[in-house]
Amino acid sequence: MTTSMYDILCITNRSLCKEDFPERIRRIAENHPKAIVLREKDLTPDDYRSLAEQVMSICNKYGTVCILHSFADIAAELGAEGIHLPLHILRELDGVTKRKFRIIGASCHSAEDAIEAEKLGASYITAGHVFATDCKKGLPPRGIEFLRNVCKNVDIPVYAIGGISPENIGEVCEAGAAGACVMSGLMSCIDPAETLSLYKGELK
Repeated sequence: MTTSMYDILCITNRSLCKEDFPERIRRIAENHPKAIVLREKDLTPDDYRSLAEQVMSICNKYGTVCILHSFADIAAELGAEGIHLPLHILRELDGVTKRKFRIIGASCHSAEDAIEAEKLGASYITAGHVFATDCKKGLPPRGIEFLRNVCKNVDIPVYAIGGISPENIGEVCEAGAAGACVMSGLMSCIDPAETLSLYKGELK
């Protein structure tokens, strides 16, 4: 059995898919990333709920964790085990809703953000953007030292986000990260199984 060196959170963006989105999710889920985060922020709540039900069903079939994004009320109603939130939404989340989730993630952009997120009950954080990325064109990356500083200030797993590739994921994990977030690499690749194995460090 292959042992993964790095944990990967797949962040979705259906606009990047060159095939049917649920089929792309299936092909990723069957290869077991750490989790799939359904981040489709352009959808209305009703449309997000409909897509979330479909993606959760696929993930459940393959035993892959599905983390919903931003819509905490919908996630709670659907019985999702995880929710990922921008920090400003996590600040407003009441204790009753928080207790409905086994996993709470938060997007952080500084060590101060990370410390606050941990105090607010986050079980993991994403920190970035670490490297230059097309998703943040014109914005300078925060770099490895930023990531190292975040990691040393919290006791929960940190996942690097922004410009992560199979070539530099070792560098972010050496800085203390538990793994990395991958969006375009998994949404638009030809072979999700091979791509995921490359990111996990299973293939050299």
